[in-house]
Amino acid sequence: MFDVAIIGAGPAGASAGLIIAKAGKQTVVFDNGKSMTKRALVKNYYGLPEITGPALVETGKQQLRTMGAEIVEAHVDSIGPIEGGFRIQAGDRPYEARHVVIATGVALDLAERVGLQTKPGTEPRIKTVLEVAPDGRTALPGIWAAGTIAGVSVHVAITAGDGAKVAINLLSELNGERYVDHDVLPAQA
Repeated sequence: MFDVAIIGAGPAGASAGLIIAKAGKQTVVFDNGKSMTKRALVKNYYGLPEITGPALVETGKQQLRTMGAEIVEAHVDSIGPIEGGFRIQAGDRPYEARHVVIATGVALDLAERVGLQTKPGTEPRIKTVLEVAPDGRTALPGIWAAGTIAGVSVHVAITAGDGAKVAINLLSELNGERYVDHDVLPAQA
């Protein structure tokens, strides 16, 4: 059983996955290839030169693999409760995870089938989002949401930051104390 399953490999899902996998948690990230970031040209992401959305998504997936996350290229059909977590049906194979992060951008159908509540969105063209607590929790214990689907601005930097925030909050719950992840440069000789 995975510790965390992340549905969506765009900026929110990949950012959550990077932090969770780096923390040593067994992480699986599902990518159906339909991230709206794949249509973007990103010119305003701090620290990066202009990059296409497809290149950004692929770089994120490479980073996920480097951190030890498993990436599954499949559409998630369903999420259902099981003892100690959830069963995720993706393609023709089931997966199990203790926690789920939904980061599917504007795609609400899976979240609605799971029974998550929605509310009106505030972004232009984003009519509906999930009801989510400030830390990323949904009303269903063990299911979290990040990024545009959670009601944050559709901008790549903002959705990536929201994914990171949700990951830190989820890890803090799993570890029983506030999780902090800072790497430092090695001392210069």
